[in-house]
Amino acid sequence: AGSFQEAGVIQQAYNLNFPLHVVPASCAQCPAWSAFSVSSPAIVLEAVKQAGAGAEDRPEAVVVRLYEAHGSTVTAWLQTSLPIKEAMLCDLLERPTVQGRLLLEPQGLRLSFTPFRVLSVLLVQSH
Repeated sequence: AGSFQEAGVIQQAYNLNFPLHVVPASCAQCPAWSAFSVSSPAIVLEAVKQAGAGAEDRPEAVVVRLYEAHGSTVTAWLQTSLPIKEAMLCDLLERPTVQGRLLLEPQGLRLSFTPFRVLSVLLVQSH
């Protein structure tokens, strides 16, 4: 019932095509942990990868690629449990864009999306 957004079609498709895999934990009381979370169901975190040569050869950097999937304009928060010291938007070749650095806020990184926009974020981890 309702629109594909209300029905959660995109999330259900990911659940079907990329099911979770169970990994044994070293202890029964291990706390829940998530490397990344996004505040809006309209935003899909599609990829997390080590940054390539376009990222100025930073071995401590990762690139996160996200896209807006509902055809809407939305501001979302990207949160991570990784120790990030610097964040910036980058192009598809992982070179920093003119928009420059993103502000690291207590809620995470504020990202603005227009309909179906793809964003790549370069995250530099502290040692």
